Amino acid sequence: MDINNLTEAALAKYFDHTFLKAYATKADFEKLCKEARELGTAMVAINSSPVTLCKELLKGSDVHVGAAISFPLGQTPLAIKVAETKQAIAEGADEIDYVINIGEAKMGNWAYIEEEMRRIVAVCREHNVLSKVIFENCYLEKAEIKKLAEIAKEVKPDFIKTSTGFGTGGATIEDVKLMKDTVKDDVKVKAAGGIRDWQTCKAMIEAGAERIGTSSSIAILEGFRKERGL
Repeated sequence: MDINNLTEAALAKYFDHTFLKAYATKADFEKLCKEARELGTAMVAINSSPVTLCKELLKGSDVHVGAAISFPLGQTPLAIKVAETKQAIAEGADEIDYVINIGEAKMGNWAYIEEEMRRIVAVCREHNVLSKVIFENCYLEKAEIKKLAEIAKEVKPDFIKTSTGFGTGGATIEDVKLMKDTVKDDVKVKAAGGIRDWQTCKAMIEAGAERIGTSSSIAILEGFRKERGL
């Protein structure tokens, strides 16, 4: 991506405009969807409960509704993750971001991780819904991140994602590069967690990220306009 040729509209399409707080109310979702519609973001990132509401709020726009599954810990049984994925899709989700079972990854149970990924990605493919696999890199060693990316290269979800934004750390340039270098062009990379300004966002895109998860879309776009003198 030639960052110098990036337009404001194209930058907005990188954003999964996010509100995943436990205390989110209808008013919060109305504000989120209004902003996403006006900015022209790729998606709103929400927990699975308000999918129907946000789908209605975004009717007539091209902004997707993205449901976060087993969020933010990933510590639900696979059958429950699959059921939550199916329900979110039935209620209107266009994209699914699920959290892997991080404990299984830490124990090196790669067969479990692969089965989990295959089953959830299969449901998404069946319904023509984008799939994103959240690693939560702050809890992982570099070798574990690479192994997860190698599994993803075989399974081929649409995206692998750095973080939930609720762990002890968010996206890093090093991790985005490692993930992208491993999956090459077979899978896209989403950077999320701690991306609050244009300079950080820009660095993530230059490192290989093709989606940015952020609750700071407006501030990032303001920084972009300021840099470009718009």
